[in-house]
Amino acid sequence: MTGHDGHHGKPDRTGWIVAGAWVLMLAGASFILQGGGLANAEMVAPFVILLMPLLGFVVLSLFGDKIRDHGEGQGASVLACMTVLTSFAIAVWSVLRLRALVAGPENLRFTQPFLGVNWIEAGGFQVQANLLLDNLSAVMILVVTGIGSLIHIYSVGYMSHDPERVRYFSYLNLFTFFMLLLVLGGNLPLLFVGWEGVGLCSYLLIGFWFKKKSASDAGKKAFIVNRIGDVGLILGMIMTFHAFGSLDLVDIASNASALAPEAMWTFGPVTIVCLLFFLGACGKSAQIPLHVWLPDAMEGPTPVSALIHAATMVTAGVYMVARLAPLFSLSETAMATVAVVGAATAVLGATIALVQTDIKKVLAYSTVSQLGYMFLAAGVGAFGVAVFHLFTHAFFKALLFLGSGSVIHALGGEQDMRRMGGLRRRIPWTFWTFLIGTLAIAGIPPLAGYHSKDAILAGALEGHWNVLFAIGLVTAMLTAFYMGRLLFLAFFGEYRGDPVAERAIHESPWSMVVPLALLAGGSLVAGFLKIPELVEPVFRMEAAHHPHPRWLPFVATAGAIFGLVAAYYLYVLYRDLPGRVSTRMRGPARVLEAKYGFDALFDRVAGRGFVGGSDRILWRGVDVGMIDALVNGSGAAVDNASRGVRVVQSGLVRAYALLILGGAVALFAYLLWS
Repeated sequence: MTGHDGHHGKPDRTGWIVAGAWVLMLAGASFILQGGGLANAEMVAPFVILLMPLLGFVVLSLFGDKIRDHGEGQGASVLACMTVLTSFAIAVWSVLRLRALVAGPENLRFTQPFLGVNWIEAGGFQVQANLLLDNLSAVMILVVTGIGSLIHIYSVGYMSHDPERVRYFSYLNLFTFFMLLLVLGGNLPLLFVGWEGVGLCSYLLIGFWFKKKSASDAGKKAFIVNRIGDVGLILGMIMTFHAFGSLDLVDIASNASALAPEAMWTFGPVTIVCLLFFLGACGKSAQIPLHVWLPDAMEGPTPVSALIHAATMVTAGVYMVARLAPLFSLSETAMATVAVVGAATAVLGATIALVQTDIKKVLAYSTVSQLGYMFLAAGVGAFGVAVFHLFTHAFFKALLFLGSGSVIHALGGEQDMRRMGGLRRRIPWTFWTFLIGTLAIAGIPPLAGYHSKDAILAGALEGHWNVLFAIGLVTAMLTAFYMGRLLFLAFFGEYRGDPVAERAIHESPWSMVVPLALLAGGSLVAGFLKIPELVEPVFRMEAAHHPHPRWLPFVATAGAIFGLVAAYYLYVLYRDLPGRVSTRMRGPARVLEAKYGFDALFDRVAGRGFVGGSDRILWRGVDVGMIDALVNGSGAAVDNASRGVRVVQSGLVRAYALLILGGAVALFAYLLWS
């Protein structure tokens, strides 16, 4: 990288700085992997995976001004991409070594405490800074680093003209670090640090364009709503230590079999702990009623939407429930709660997506719905299937979000689907990859979504949750319909936008197209991986597998095809029909457009209840009426008393002499009288 930075002819040293920082990072990684006085390389590799994005953040934060991109240079973006790609490469190596070194039914592998130091030590309470690498965390780190790397690369092109690229990529690296810490943490406190870290980074990334009020408001909304769920997580950790005496994830899973199962409506320690943890999961994974933050998160850059919605933050709750599966499976109440809330969220997200006109909002509510699908699977006991859908969803949802970003990029920022159309001929790479993502999420065989969605429906049948099976089947059909609606409005028919802007429509650069192609390939093959069989040993439970009904794949596929055909019929063949249907069904349409009133309810409760109540009671009543009145009243009493005393201080000597004489006479008279 040579050239000039355009400032008084000074040479551009960005390339040298990036290269030097990269060499130092690789040297440190090599030292650690070769032992470095610690343990074997495969034992230390998770720390390297974790620390590489953190090093990228530190370098970009400290030397951002020096590395700031000049002209065509992309120093900060290249450095950020290389750190995550290195983590991905080491993650692949670690997983392969894990499979080669560890045999047996459990396939568990742990790292030792980093540098042998206790992280927290207070009396008999100790927490070690140990990381956990097993089959479940292996799947998660591959998703986080793999999908995260593609999103980083995509961002190179998408954010190429943004003057705050350095800040953007430093946030991406920090986000990746905290997500890796969350999934690799070997105990609940370490998981909690990662949990809070991704919450902080989501606030920074959603509100990245903070000068835009809607973006800053969305960042604050995400941060505050997640704090509600975090209360449940904190209380859950306290209850876990109180009831079971440990916060180590392996100890909790190992000792769960010794605990007594709790029947429905029995609120023992296991049920209370699980419900508290599920409250935390509802906040992070956007389940009813804490789902309201996620659609507004679309205010951030599109790659951020893909990162948060596909592979990282929103899956944290699903991961935590799956990690604590041995505990959840002991409580019928907790399992039923997870299943019912997941099913209700799946329906809510799918139905609201039917009426959205913003291309990113459709995908946002789709994410809410798919997360509900994952919790439905976990609630019926199919924890491996929930992780399987998490895995496949990461590919096709990242593809769809990045594809929508490519559409927005091509249209100069336009996000309203009503002002699109006919784009399949103008941006063919985006169209074909988006088509694959649409078919995958709709559940068309043999794409990834077909395998994981069928497995969820089969799990509901195996658990005799027939009502939830019906809900899941209808939700799958709705998913195919609203995704078909998005596809046909954006890419088919005639262009309906600004004729002047039409001439500028162009395909995205290679840095955006290549990740789309790779994600499309993943959406084709990810469903063939046996993820459930891989992760189920971690749950330390016997998974009951019964033969799936032969009719199930045909019914599920028929529902998906019906949804796509109905969308084609309404939005390609008879495009005036949706308007007439909406007019005749104006009541239900208004309910969906109002998002079932959740946002209005939260605004009323938060705005009028908490803010208004604190204004009237805490401020005007307690602060002004009591505290200020006490302080100001004391001052007023002293002031009034001083006014009465002040009149005797006239400054006249004769008056003072007269007072002294009067006092002496009064004293003398008192003595004579007494």
